[in-house]
This record gives sequence, C-alpha cells and structure tokens, in this order.
Amino acid sequence: MTTVFWFRRDLRLGDNPALANAIEEALTTDGKKVVALFNIDAKVFDPASDKQKVYQNCSLTQLNKSLNGNLLIKSGAPEKVILEVAQKARATSVHISEDFEPYGRVRDDKVEAILKKNGIKLVRTGSPYAVSPLRVRKDDGTPYRVYTPFYRAWSAHGWRKPAVLPKEKPNWFLPMKSEALPQVAGEFEVINCGEEHALNIFEDFSKKGMRGYGENRNRPDLTGTSKLSFPLRFGEIHPRTILTQLGDSEDEETFRKEICWREFYADVLAHNPHSETISLNSTWEKMGWGNSKTHASELTKWKNGLTGYPIVDAGMRQLIETGWMHNRVRMIVGSFLVKDLHIHWREGAAWFMEHLIDGDIASNSHGWQWVAGCGTDAAPYFRIFNPITQALKFDPKGDYVRTWIKELSHITDGSVHEPWKHPLGHAHGYPEPMVDHATEREHALAMYEKIKKN
Repeated sequence: MTTVFWFRRDLRLGDNPALANAIEEALTTDGKKVVALFNIDAKVFDPASDKQKVYQNCSLTQLNKSLNGNLLIKSGAPEKVILEVAQKARATSVHISEDFEPYGRVRDDKVEAILKKNGIKLVRTGSPYAVSPLRVRKDDGTPYRVYTPFYRAWSAHGWRKPAVLPKEKPNWFLPMKSEALPQVAGEFEVINCGEEHALNIFEDFSKKGMRGYGENRNRPDLTGTSKLSFPLRFGEIHPRTILTQLGDSEDEETFRKEICWREFYADVLAHNPHSETISLNSTWEKMGWGNSKTHASELTKWKNGLTGYPIVDAGMRQLIETGWMHNRVRMIVGSFLVKDLHIHWREGAAWFMEHLIDGDIASNSHGWQWVAGCGTDAAPYFRIFNPITQALKFDPKGDYVRTWIKELSHITDGSVHEPWKHPLGHAHGYPEPMVDHATEREHALAMYEKIKKN
C-alpha cells in the first residue's frame, strides 16, 4: 500500500512533520511507496499575482529536483484530484500540513469527507507556523486580539524541535504522468528559490544582517531585512527552523517578534474568517471610506506611483516591478491610501495581493487593518503617517527614492523627498502632490470623531 503527501505551503523536505509522518507510515508497508503531490487548484492559482505564480513554479522545480523528478503535478478541483491520485496509487492515507486560512479549511474538510467515503484517511500534522493558530489563548479560553500579550503567551507556549525525516528513504512513486507546470505570461523571472536557497538566506542573514536588525529593518535605503518573506510564504523554510537558532540578543528578540506577527495574524484570521475582507472592528466599516468606483482616479494614481509624494510612489513602483515592498514603506503607502485619500483598506489589500510574491492573506489583510486602525491594534484610528517626516527619518539621503523614481534621480540629497521645494524638482515630469497631507489629516481625524460620537 501507499501514502500520499499533498504539498501546499510547505515546499521543502526538511523540518516537515507531515511529510515525515507520510514516510514513516509508508515504511511499515511492503512497497514503502510515497506519492509526492502538488495540486494546481484554480481557486488558489488563478487569483495569485503573476510574480507569485512564477516564484511558485521556480520553487516547485527545485522541489522536484530534490525528489529526483518524482513530484506529481496535477491540476483540477482538489476534492477530485486528491481522490483520483489516492485511488490510482491504492493509498490508505493522504497526509497534509494543516491549513488555517478560510478557503483552505473548507477545502480540506471537503477533501476529508470524500476520502473518508472511499476508505482513505486524511491525516493533518503540523502547520506552516511554529505554534498553530487556535492554540494560544487567554486563561479564560478566549483568543487574543492584541499583539503584545499574544507574544508573551506564544513565547511561553514554545515550539517543538525541527522535525527530522526517517533515515530510510521511501520509494517515491508516480501513479500517473505528471503535468507540466502552468505557463505564466510576462517577462518576470525568479533566479533563486527553493529550500536550499532559503536555508542559505537565513545563514547569511544570521552572520551578516542580524546585528543591527532592530534599527536597520526600518531603513528602506539599506539591506536591513532578512529577505525570508518569500521562503516563508511558500514554506521553503519553516519558522521553527529559524526560531530554534535564535539567541537572546536584542536584535534576535526583535526578529523573533517579527516572526510572531505572522503567527498572530494567522491566529486572528483563524478565529475571525470574515476579517479577510471586513474590518475586525466593524464600527469602522461605517467610516465612509471611498472605493474603486467613487475614487477611481485617486486610486489609479496611488497604484501607479503618481501621488506626488516620493516615498509613497517609490514603494508603489517597487511593488509593481519586484513583487515586494519594504515593510516600513508598506505602512507609509497604506496610511496614505486610507488616511490621505480616504479609500477603504480593502482596495489596498487587494492591490497588494495582485502583486506581492510574499502575499499572505492573514498578514496582508490584518497588516492593512493595523494601518487603517480598524483591526487588532490597541492604538486608535488617529495614527496617521506623515509621508514627508517618515521619508526624511528612514531614507535620510533619498537613496531609496532615487532607486525607484528616475524622474528625481537628479536631486542628489534628502531634499528629493520634497521636490516641490527644489527649483528643478518637477523638471523631468514628476507630478505635484495630489493632496495636501495636513488638510487630509484633519479630514481623517474629523471622520474618526464622527464615528466615535455615533
């Protein structure tokens, strides 16, 4: 008999407890066969950004190499594909790493029911998180909605050591011909990806980037972040692999907290599936935010990096070109959309998911709600980022802005953040500011006061 391992957001062999379980079970049978399966699910694949699809193809290619060409790619509805593969392989069980996102939970329950009708078990082991969502709770059993106490409880809960695969190798088995990876339009390329690359990134960051991380992570003009968001999104490395190697220095503690933010948002979404698209604090749905119909022109300028605020525009252009944006800049552009243009955070979250390679539903939706002031954060709506002061503080010489806004490359110092004050600031076509920040800040606060009174 055979077992099936269904890869999803865990495109690696190391520290993969669900895969270890699938192999261990297979090794107890005569054939010792394991099917390594990846299902191209249209409901997940089609809405993904083209850059994310390209990265996934790259990661799957590397995974297939590590499996000596034995990765089975099969397109179609998961409830049909998983059953078909399991029956074709004469499998007794299908093993997965548990999914806690709204669609994934419904999908897996549906697959489990169909498999059960056909005498096949669906076995859930572990998850893409160091501490699975729904596990960390207050003493009264209710979930956390504020990060800091969650972090304390999450840290106290702790996590297991990285999972190790059995020493004996299984017989990787292809019960049918594998399909080709789906073609993706466009010229975007991913050169490096996969489990080995992810481990190398972490090793390099630990040696060269960890020291000073607490300060450097906020500087988009520096290489101060870990660059692990892509590998974590696709499960090329497990967060537990990272956490078990962190020490107690202040920088390492800051990095551990960043890992926890990802787990906190996953927990919040698991408890509140509606918060993928609806404000966790539903009061703010009455704010009167604009949308793509009422603010089409403003939204288009924001999306294309033409707001007239250099730090905002640099971030939006970086997003479109690379599929990534520095986290500090994500907060700045998010605040500008919601607090300066008064457009609903959903519009920004959707645009990010169209372009981000590391696009994660929980982190994206709740990161946007943090900026908008309508989610888990204890601070109220009136946190409003000033794009000029933020730029001068975190990109003091303007290096980040000049990298992405060629129309301003002739301004060689920090004054690039205020081109309207420079005699040649608009000489190469860079637009004037589309709104006055001070005016829009007052308008945003007035909207807040109105909702608070009501």
